[in-house]
Amino acid sequence: MDVLAAVAAIVALVLNGLMAGLYFAFSVSVMPALDAIDQDQATAAMRSVNQKILNPVFLLAFTLSPVLSLLAGVLLLVSGASVPGIVALAAAVVCFAGSILVTSVVNVPLNNALNEGNVDWPGYSSRWTRWNHLRGWACVLSVVLLGAALYLWA
Repeated sequence: MDVLAAVAAIVALVLNGLMAGLYFAFSVSVMPALDAIDQDQATAAMRSVNQKILNPVFLLAFTLSPVLSLLAGVLLLVSGASVPGIVALAAAVVCFAGSILVTSVVNVPLNNALNEGNVDWPGYSSRWTRWNHLRGWACVLSVVLLGAALYLWA
């Protein structure tokens, strides 16, 4: 069980790191680049991104990061490592709330409105990016918490 807890925590840490990097790249390069071009081109490009990002690799990283964080926390708690387990569970909560929930409640509806032509680019971009920053920082915090859980467990 200890090996499974370690594997779950390490893979969750890596997946959260990948998600943090994806959100970071969007915040510091993709969205500013789109803001610098014609609004119609930016809208078309973002619509394409929104279609292409729904692929198995992204969806696995996106969905497994909180699931494996939760699994690591539960396995650590069951093995008697209460403090590391609680820290890993905190990582799962942060990842779920900051990445999955924000994406579902804010970013996806914004993307749907963009696809339907119901928003203007400047309003969309500023709101989408603001919430994307939160998603990125949530994943960074999850990485820190999972690292701390592993450190405390060692």
